[in-house]
Amino acid sequence: MATDSREGNVADPVFTPDLFAFLRDLARNNDRVWFAENRDRYERDVKGPALRFVAELAPHFGKVSRHFRADPRPVGGSLFRIHRDVRFSKDKSPYKTHVGIRFPHAKGRDVHAPGFYLHLEPGEVFAACGVWHPDGPTLTRIRGSIAARPDRWRRIRDGKRFRARYRLGGDSLKRAPLGYDADHPLLEDLKRKDYVAVAELDEDAVRRKEFVKEFMALCRDAEPFQRFLCEALGLEM
Repeated sequence: MATDSREGNVADPVFTPDLFAFLRDLARNNDRVWFAENRDRYERDVKGPALRFVAELAPHFGKVSRHFRADPRPVGGSLFRIHRDVRFSKDKSPYKTHVGIRFPHAKGRDVHAPGFYLHLEPGEVFAACGVWHPDGPTLTRIRGSIAARPDRWRRIRDGKRFRARYRLGGDSLKRAPLGYDADHPLLEDLKRKDYVAVAELDEDAVRRKEFVKEFMALCRDAEPFQRFLCEALGLEM
């Protein structure tokens, strides 16, 4: 594979149409027999490119923060497993029909710690950052930081570069959280149960040969948002 020393500049794209073709086929044939017969496609067109993407990002994450990990190990690293956990689900389909790649904070305890994320699925492609489904104490600390530093939160939330690329998403409470008035000026932000920002992409975007570089630019645009969350949780950024 021909490369040069410039960030993300490679001779050909990391992701190709074959990745999305495999995922479409998997959605129509989500069973173990079909997957076993097509495992070579998965390794070649999905898992291999995803691990290559992580490996190419790893040397450059320091430009955002040295505390976030890009781990190209095939097991236990940045790439989520293709297998679904069906123990408590009515849907017993054994495989995920998307690719999930995470870049978590090095001191995060689990997948719900601050991190960056890439989601690849036919018809739904996006980058994201922040804290997804945190526990109660984590939510309390983030909400407390927003309430204590409202001007800084607004500057970050409404920053020109951030808003040009991201929208805040996730679930929210129906009412004010305990300890906050219903007329609090930042009530909608305090009601959030997730503190995540999402940048919508598409298949064409991730298939460009410049996508490694473009994903890193998205991460840099989210740096103030991630820094706010890390400081709220006592983590280095």
